[in-house]
Amino acid sequence: MVFEKEFREAVINLSIKEKDKLLLRLLKRDIPLANQLYFELVSTQTVEERREELEELVVKRVAAMSRQSSSIQDLLVKTRSLSGDITEQVKITKDKFGEVSLNLLMLNEILKSNTPKISLFSRGKPQKFAVYVIARAFKLLVLIRSMHEDYLVDFKPDLERLGTFISQNDLLNKTALHHGLELNWLLDGEIPEDIKERQDSLRKKGFLK
Repeated sequence: MVFEKEFREAVINLSIKEKDKLLLRLLKRDIPLANQLYFELVSTQTVEERREELEELVVKRVAAMSRQSSSIQDLLVKTRSLSGDITEQVKITKDKFGEVSLNLLMLNEILKSNTPKISLFSRGKPQKFAVYVIARAFKLLVLIRSMHEDYLVDFKPDLERLGTFISQNDLLNKTALHHGLELNWLLDGEIPEDIKERQDSLRKKGFLK
């Protein structure tokens, strides 16, 4: 939304007391922004400490999800919810490294516990879950490619682990191939320079969705 010059000037000229009331009222309606400001202005935690805290939570949540999910659809819903929590933390802390590392951790923990039974769930559609995993893996490769090349070294072990999990499951392997995800990008850390363009092209053709 673009604000007119007169409106911006009117807001700027409000008294400090009026601005304070307005700000607090707006923050009550925008919890993500309120959490971000709290982290920046009040919290004594560092970005790394918040990341480590969420890493522990991810491992615990995935373990519980894996035990409790009665269908592949249930597992997918819970996975998306956990991914949403990671996204919220990234917005609060602006932790681009954590966006990749936490999502890699989530995918690897989920596949470690569920890969053998992905195709065996009696209810739901395993294919939908498989596409979600491949699409997330593709997105993480795009994010890594957009970062400084030195970060690839940090992510390589987890990328290789993810590639191994996918290669060992027939459904995930076939889904990766069908949606244009080459496993050597994960297994060897060989991310093409035009990975973002490839992702955009595939999505326009209806893949990775």
